[in-house]
Formats: sequence, structure tokens, C-alpha cells
Amino acid sequence: MSAEAEQALTPTSYIQHHLSFYAEPLNAGGGFWTLHVDTLVTAVLLGVVSLGLIRWIVSGATAGVPTRRQAFIEVLVDFIDEQVAGIFHGDRKAFVAPTAFTVFIWVLLMNAMDFLPVDIIAHWVIEPLGLHEFRLVPTADVNTTFALALSVWVLMIFFSIKVKGLGGWIHELFCAPFGSNPLVWIPNFLFNLIEYVSKPLSHSLRLFGNMYAGEIIFLLLWLWAATGVAGTVFGSVLGLGWAIFHILIVTLQAYIFMMLTVVYISMAHESH
Repeated sequence: MSAEAEQALTPTSYIQHHLSFYAEPLNAGGGFWTLHVDTLVTAVLLGVVSLGLIRWIVSGATAGVPTRRQAFIEVLVDFIDEQVAGIFHGDRKAFVAPTAFTVFIWVLLMNAMDFLPVDIIAHWVIEPLGLHEFRLVPTADVNTTFALALSVWVLMIFFSIKVKGLGGWIHELFCAPFGSNPLVWIPNFLFNLIEYVSKPLSHSLRLFGNMYAGEIIFLLLWLWAATGVAGTVFGSVLGLGWAIFHILIVTLQAYIFMMLTVVYISMAHESH
């Protein structure tokens, strides 16, 4: 943004500017099929970085005294494995535990992008690239959280059919939880349909709502800086306090998303 454009910004336009997706050519398609490429690029880069860091730490692991990096990863892996073991009672190490670990790390890194000061990143990184709007927090985009939730939803249906068979899954749709009497087939199906629809909605919107609200609060606090020196000091103090508290929110939301993923996959392995 130019100096004139910055001076013309109102609080509403300032927030809208930082919460807008960059227009063409970064957003491909149109309507429902629009691809927020800024969100996709950030999410993919964070995925590559997380895999690279973990691979780097694991490749340097030793059987003797572990380094602090190795010890941290081992503690994290053991913690997630214990959480999964308390919910999923099958062979968790084949798929469920690694999936939970991947989900937790990836969502945690995407959430943590909210700690970056948006104006500094915009002036020093985004604008030199010729971009004027760029969403830095993938999980503050409902498309990201919904895509993750739908992926878990597909896995849930896949494992349900794999464990119970296609016939068993269909039988469960129409005969649980009220019994196999033909008179309650429709109520059973409607009950299960509501459950299947509500799972990805609650899974995605919980994460999105918390991260989007956190981003707005940061932007509102940064607006104090436009009111002068006193506003800058006051906004900085409040921003620091919110950032410290937001560490808990960022971590907790990644943990909740991971645990719901494990719960839904575990439920797919159970019979009513």
C-alpha cells in the first residue's frame, strides 16, 4: 500500500484489507470453485517445512544420549501416542497415530502463522512481491478447515465400510440406534444423516471460528497504533498479552482438531 492509501484506510477497510484474499491471478476459478491460492501456498509450504524439520531431526537421532531436539520430538510422539491409545483400541501405529501426529503438527503450524505481525510481513515480504492482499493464516480460511474436516470425514466412511463391510455399514445406517424394525428405518437413517452432516461442520467451524476471531482481535489491537504514541504503547502491551494467551488457543485448537480426528476414526471401527 502507498502512504496515501494507508492514510485513507479506516478501521473497517484496514481489517478488510488484511482479511481479503488476493484477486486474480492468485485466485483461480470462480464462485464455489474459487481456489484461494494464497491459502494453498502457505499451507503446502508449512507442510513441507514441518516434514523437512521432522525428517532432519529424526535422521540425526541416536541411540545414546538424545539431543534436545530429538528429546522434544520423542516426548511429542509419546504424548500423541498416549492420547490415541486412550481412544482407539486397534492397531493405532499402522495409521491412526501417524495421522494424528501429522494433523497436530500441520494444524499447529498453520495456526501459528497468526503470530506474525501482518503489517510488517505485508511491507517487507508481500508488497515487494507485487501483492497487495495475502492471507497468511490458512486455518482462518473456512475452505482450509472444511477441506481438512472433509478429509477426516472420508476416512471415517472408508474405515467404517472397511471394518463392517458395505452391507454392514448400510445396515447400521438404517438399523441404528433404534433397532431393525422396518418402521424405524427412516428415523434411523435421518438420525445418522444428521450425525454424518454435523461432524464435518462442527469439526471445521470450531477451528475456523477460533482462528478467525483471534486474527480480528490482533488487527483491532494493532489499530491502536494509529492513534499516536500512547495508542502504540497501549496496543503493544495488549497485543503482547493477547499473543501470550493466543499461544494456548493455537495449541489447544490443534489438539482438539487432532483428538476429534482420532475420535471419528475410532467411532468408524465400532459397531452399534
